[in-house]
Amino acid sequence: MLKWWQERVVYQIYPRSFQDTNGDGTGDLQGIIAHLDELQDLGVGIIWLSPVYPSPNVDYGYDISDYKGIHPEFGTMADMDQLLAEAEKRDIKIVMDLVINHTSDQHPWFQKSRDKESPYRDYYIWRQGKGKKPPNNWSGFFGGGTWQYDEQSGEYYLHLFAKNQPDLNYHNPRVLEEVKDIMRFWLDKGISGFRCDVINILYKSSLEDGKRGLILTGSEHYLSQEGTHEILRTLRREVLDSYDCFTVGETVFVTPKTALDLMAPERQELDMIFSFEHMETDQYIVKWFKRKFDAGRFAKSISKWQNALPWNANYFENHDQPRSVSRFGDDGKYWEKSAKLLCMMLLTLRGTPFIYQGQEIGMTNFDFTSMNDLQDVESHNIYGIAKRLGFPEALRWKMIKATSRDNARTPMQWNSEAHGGFSTSQPWLGVNKNYKTINMESQIDDEDSIRSMYKTMIALRAGSPTLKAGAFEALQISKDFFVYRRSHEDESLVVLLNFSTQERRAAYEGAALVVSNYDRKAYDGTLRPYEAVILKES
Repeated sequence: MLKWWQERVVYQIYPRSFQDTNGDGTGDLQGIIAHLDELQDLGVGIIWLSPVYPSPNVDYGYDISDYKGIHPEFGTMADMDQLLAEAEKRDIKIVMDLVINHTSDQHPWFQKSRDKESPYRDYYIWRQGKGKKPPNNWSGFFGGGTWQYDEQSGEYYLHLFAKNQPDLNYHNPRVLEEVKDIMRFWLDKGISGFRCDVINILYKSSLEDGKRGLILTGSEHYLSQEGTHEILRTLRREVLDSYDCFTVGETVFVTPKTALDLMAPERQELDMIFSFEHMETDQYIVKWFKRKFDAGRFAKSISKWQNALPWNANYFENHDQPRSVSRFGDDGKYWEKSAKLLCMMLLTLRGTPFIYQGQEIGMTNFDFTSMNDLQDVESHNIYGIAKRLGFPEALRWKMIKATSRDNARTPMQWNSEAHGGFSTSQPWLGVNKNYKTINMESQIDDEDSIRSMYKTMIALRAGSPTLKAGAFEALQISKDFFVYRRSHEDESLVVLLNFSTQERRAAYEGAALVVSNYDRKAYDGTLRPYEAVILKES
């Protein structure tokens, strides 16, 4: 028996870039409310809301200064209450981001902790340096070191991300009590769960120097530690089990084994996890060094995780990842076909599908021309490091253009009017110039559009026990071809995906066509460029 969060499709909204209703260039909660009918029409059952809390916006909301408030640029708590009420009328659940590895350095807890005598001192990880050097040699997720010296305190504080995002100290039990209180506050308001940001790095077992040569120096001291497992079990037992809700964890550097330790039902920790391996198949070691996309590598990784976990959180893009059609498809000649292929793949894998805003209309990577166009703190940090290392300017820009998080953060393209209909004034981040041809208005009533394919596939999944609950079996994987079977009781569906610009022969005798991303009445054994086909075996 599937749970409700396994039955539904999730739609991620990055509020800053979704819809601006007051003309200040920033998306807001009223903008989300204005489009709930369209999301209901699409078939969305859950909205994941990226952070809307008060924040200095160094990391655009992932540096929180008040966990129980709404940032004024997004609206008010009354707007949030209205969003919850209007979503409920449409049977849409709301899930919020839970960012509890770190806070903003402007959070009152941190400001108070700068006083060595404050009871908040141990809410964070403060240490003396080693002479004139930081307390250890750890490296951070955004590049550079992980310790910032504070003149007022005379000590360093730990930050695994930006220096404005100090890590919380879970050796202090009061911190966990604060987190429980925050979670209850939002669950009592009516939200239905949390997407848990970098959730498997909460507990630092040691502050010893890290072994060099790992992806991040020092990660062996905080990655998926037993202390983190105990935190997750405690939150499940003492908070989450009292509500009809679910959690999905963003879990870095996990293997199938460590992923199971975090989300296997008997562990009573998380309900689902986002793994990253399939999103790393087009890179060398770190994401900034891209290699040519190989659908075979992609398919092998997806197949591995489909079979390794009892349930998957399936995604191809989000607020931290480049646009999938530019990355795994062809955003030129075969833009429409490859976007539809990725849609059909996403909605036929075993697990809960996560769609990111704009994905349903085939939005592409940004078309910016210089670093001056970007707002992302990570991109600017990496660009600066590459410059200091002597990387040529053209190479630095190539790295950023392919990988920057701002690829996914450009404003939603609603229509062909100024700023893509996102705002009546200059947006906080530039709109992709292709908004005149790629926009919601041009697709929503077009039966052959990418958006219509998403609507079709969401409905197909909703009515198919096989697609929702069936077993997954990879049948064929090659450099540009992926075939798998979904089977449940006496039904068997085969999904064929041609990731190339060439036709391919693939005979399936006696199988009936269910859907294709080309206009065809029956399957003749030939797949066209970037064609995706679902067949029902007799």
